[in-house]
Amino acid sequence: MHAIIEVGYLLATLSFLGGLKFMSSPKSAKTGNLIAAIGMVLAVILTFIAAITATVPYTNLIIMFLAIAVGTVVGKRLSDKVEMTGMPQLVSLFNATGGGCAMLLGLMEANQIDVSTTILGNKILLIAGLVTGAIALTGSIIAERKLAGNVKDSRSKAVIFSARILLGLILVLPIVYFIGLIPIGFTAFMYVLASIAMIYGVLFVLPIGGADMPVVISLLNSITGIATAFAGFVYGNKAMIAGGIFVGAAGILLTLLMCKAMNRSLMKVLAGTFKKSKAGAVEEEQEIKEISISETALTLSFAQKVAIIPGYGLAVAQAQHICGQLQQLLEKRNCEVDYIIHPVAGRMPGHMNVLLAEANVDYARLKEMDEGNENMAQYDTVLVLGANDVVNPAAENNPDSPVFGMPIIRAYESKQVIVMKRSMNKGYAGIQNDLFGLDNCSILFGDAKASLQEIVNQLKLV
Repeated sequence: MHAIIEVGYLLATLSFLGGLKFMSSPKSAKTGNLIAAIGMVLAVILTFIAAITATVPYTNLIIMFLAIAVGTVVGKRLSDKVEMTGMPQLVSLFNATGGGCAMLLGLMEANQIDVSTTILGNKILLIAGLVTGAIALTGSIIAERKLAGNVKDSRSKAVIFSARILLGLILVLPIVYFIGLIPIGFTAFMYVLASIAMIYGVLFVLPIGGADMPVVISLLNSITGIATAFAGFVYGNKAMIAGGIFVGAAGILLTLLMCKAMNRSLMKVLAGTFKKSKAGAVEEEQEIKEISISETALTLSFAQKVAIIPGYGLAVAQAQHICGQLQQLLEKRNCEVDYIIHPVAGRMPGHMNVLLAEANVDYARLKEMDEGNENMAQYDTVLVLGANDVVNPAAENNPDSPVFGMPIIRAYESKQVIVMKRSMNKGYAGIQNDLFGLDNCSILFGDAKASLQEIVNQLKLV
């Protein structure tokens, strides 16, 4: 039976790999998700079989089954109800449950092991899984609260300094304990370490602003994966090891790509530090040119090539479906329409891609930032919908700007830019957007969904 279980875990691992491979293409992403889900179900079934053959008490098996059943029902209801704008919050909550699970596994195992006979390596793995799980638990909860607008950024020196002190304690205390300088039992030490790690998780996320949230979510996902892998090593479960490594590796690679896209080092994100404008810097007064809905519709009706740059404001307005209708109308007029997606557009990796897929936008129409920039001069009109900092020319020409050095979509290189905004409020970076004052840029004020609907109505009459 042991051999069958091991082979089953191998098949589950291969299904995870196959699922990831299929997910690399939008056309096969659903198939990839299904393949990975089948592998996960197989791993769960094999774990139950292994528990039964190991004579695990039936009470424990019933608790395991009930936990899976309740989690499945609650997770399904939450995923069915959540709006696309709330998807980042839901992902953060799900990630928190994974981190909390890893932390609890560490505490439970600490209560059961024989400290005198357990090798040092297993103790280190327990500590690593416990710490990473605790950080992911509270960090993800704070990230969810911040995304929901219920917790504000706290960039005070006290918060940042306290976070660094706690991180130092997390790294140093295990060494001091194993040397024998902390006269408490291993279980008590694990509870102390878990408490410190949970507090650090809170302080770690508090200083990080909304513009860095995609990086934070990706990093916390990676931490949860690493915690799962550590737990897998402790229990000798190959499916947990493989799954945790895949999630951890993919998460950290995505995190590094996000940091590159935002021109921020991972260490600065971890420390909650950010570049500030130079003291005394004064923003130049801009001459804003407004454009009406009828003028926008007329401009689009004569355009032969249009680019749409979506941002989180598009999701807030729930305007993706109307945006898809606008694309179809323009294409019927033999106008080529592309969507240019910044790597950190929205509140989580791939947020805009999923949002547009929900509106049945052909994935072939979605262009990455670099490809869009190469062809930017060819676009007759660029529509900026709910994006702000990712199109700010200050990132390229103002060394004093907090966003200087961040790769942007060069909308300013197109023939005409129309920015749809509710007001002149600033973006997450809290700075003026130099694009708005350029000669080829006009602002269409109003709700994006209502404005797009009126544009569509007028284009149907032209």
